Amino acid sequence: MALRMWASSTANALKVSSTVSRSNFSPAFSISRCFSTVLEGLKYASSHEWVKHEGSMATVGITDHAQDHLGEVVFVDLPEAGTSVSHGSSFGAVESVKATSDINSPISGEIVEVNTKLTETPGLVNSSPYEDGWMIKVKPSNPSELESLMGAKEYTKLCDEEEVH
Repeated sequence: MALRMWASSTANALKVSSTVSRSNFSPAFSISRCFSTVLEGLKYASSHEWVKHEGSMATVGITDHAQDHLGEVVFVDLPEAGTSVSHGSSFGAVESVKATSDINSPISGEIVEVNTKLTETPGLVNSSPYEDGWMIKVKPSNPSELESLMGAKEYTKLCDEEEVH
């Protein structure tokens, strides 16, 4: 009963229909174990970085799921513009109250811009991982690498599987 009430209130907050069929008692929406925000239109790496590809530019950051697991971010180490990055290789690190983690590049290319706001306000990675907390902008040298990344549904499934283990 408590789960049904929670699901109903959550559905109302999300503007999702929670009508239940009398013949079977399954809700009209599915509840994912991945409570992090996953946005449509982005590509995701299994190492929890996201890419937003627009024209000749790709913006890269860490996902909401990653920042949630890291906890409060206290320092971000990023390279300088003009540096090259390689698909799957580390380009920086995020230090939190829990741990320090490498940030891997989901694509190869030249870094054309670095989010310098993160030097003074690293917590933007926590409060706005997909907007103000972006890390680097890259001019991709091999745009076909984007095809190997996951969409929102596949990434949500990955997060769900990680939560089970």
